[in-house]
Amino acid sequence: MAKKPKKQQQSGGTPATVALTAAGVDFTVHAYDHDPSHPSYGEEAAEAMGVSPDRVFKTLVADVDGALVVGVVPVAGSLDLKALAAAVGGKRAAMADPALAERTTGYVRGGISPLGQRKRLPTVLDGSAQGHTTICVSAGRRGLEVELAPTDLAKLTNAVTAPIGRG
Repeated sequence: MAKKPKKQQQSGGTPATVALTAAGVDFTVHAYDHDPSHPSYGEEAAEAMGVSPDRVFKTLVADVDGALVVGVVPVAGSLDLKALAAAVGGKRAAMADPALAERTTGYVRGGISPLGQRKRLPTVLDGSAQGHTTICVSAGRRGLEVELAPTDLAKLTNAVTAPIGRG
């Protein structure tokens, strides 16, 4: 069972933790030693934190009809690009060029957070997040996650909630 996260005051944190602190949202920071040889950033995070992979969400950037959109889905599954496009009223979606995703969000691949992005992108949160008291997402760098209520994440990112994950 997830316990209620405590508010974490950070000085000089990542843009994601700074945004959370500024918003007055309760969250917990989880740091772990990132292993560059691990095949999956998200699965590595879940293992390192001892958290079920269905509560750890990855942030993926896709191109929907020529516009960048963020999809936030459990690390245990994958992003359904057709469902993502439909959730934002688009027709076609493909994964965004990684370099473009990094430049636009201000984060490196494997550390892209849905929070505190350089350019705020439309965001879709997988509906499965609502089944958890708290979820974990990247805090803005590899080896750093934030745990927060999915309702707070949706509110802070103006996210649409839709079934965009595939198990």
